[in-house]
Amino acid sequence: MSEEHEVVNHSHGTNTPLDWIRIAVSLFLVGFSIVIVLALIATGNTKLAQDVHPVAAGVILWACIIWMSMIEGGQCSMVGLPPIDRELYKESHPITYKICSWGHKGDNLDRYLMGRQFMVIFVNFTISLAGAPLAGAQVLGLPSWITAIFLDSGIAMVLQNVVVGQLTSQVNASHCMLDYINTHFMTFTYWVAALIEVTGVMHTSYLIRYMCYWAAGKPVESNEPPREGIQQLWFWGRVVWSLGILGFALAVTIAALFQGKTALWEGVPEIVGLILFFVLMSVVGLLEGMQIAFFTVAKLPKSERGDAPIAMKTCECLFKNGGKNLPGFMCGRQMTVTLCFFIIARVTTINVGEGDENIFGVSDSIQNFFNTG
Repeated sequence: MSEEHEVVNHSHGTNTPLDWIRIAVSLFLVGFSIVIVLALIATGNTKLAQDVHPVAAGVILWACIIWMSMIEGGQCSMVGLPPIDRELYKESHPITYKICSWGHKGDNLDRYLMGRQFMVIFVNFTISLAGAPLAGAQVLGLPSWITAIFLDSGIAMVLQNVVVGQLTSQVNASHCMLDYINTHFMTFTYWVAALIEVTGVMHTSYLIRYMCYWAAGKPVESNEPPREGIQQLWFWGRVVWSLGILGFALAVTIAALFQGKTALWEGVPEIVGLILFFVLMSVVGLLEGMQIAFFTVAKLPKSERGDAPIAMKTCECLFKNGGKNLPGFMCGRQMTVTLCFFIIARVTTINVGEGDENIFGVSDSIQNFFNTG
């Protein structure tokens, strides 16, 4: 066999009795988490179930989890397929062919990834509204210590959302990239992400990218000709718009943090909360970038992976052991990202009650919008 290709064993974690024990424990924990979250919804102990209706909350919750599985798995496929000649799967996977023809043209992959990230945050926010417990919620007569572990800490929501909506799709898509997005569900998801990118809400990320190129003394890489005239004005106008949104959001969050109007744990100094926010956001950014980089090189032969020593060592670690390490990284990465987001949400979620002074003296309606997160 050519050394350009590596043997991949698709049997992950089922080789020893210990592996099967871990699978059984995982199934129990995920199943238990799903049951208690559904029980919360059925008894009206989540925000959406209380404000709208338990049935609506349950339907929205699982619709969002299913959509999340396409968002996460679709990213794996979209990032991993560019090195593959599209003509090879034009007949066998026609929908995948069309999606990749759009998504891999010019810089459209960057645009898709930008919109997709905002979509992930929005869907997770909606899932939280539908399934996260209200303060003091009790279900199924569970002991207080179990309630504290699974509900108060958010572990039940994390296990349900990460395992069902994210990890399973990522692991499957990492091995079945063509099959996974060969559906119009992905067509819909792609165009929603593209539409979000057009709004410019996330365009600050492009500015940060350009700053990294400039700091490295390298020209900005692009698969499209330089923007001119109206295109240039449209692009930089959205960058300014995005900077304004980001700056205002940071100002509101930091002001609320130092006024003691967030959900930060009692006894934790505000400055520690601010440091946690920036450190954990940096960790999340690093892990998100690593995910995209790893899927990009997954389909490249060794000869095309470059010669940078650290990058080569990383690839050797990632793709050895019969291909097990990439899905293993994806599992650990997703759990870490979710945990980071949970802590970030606890640090920054604004909680201004009735009668308290609003942030920057805004109206109650605007303050209620801030409170949604």
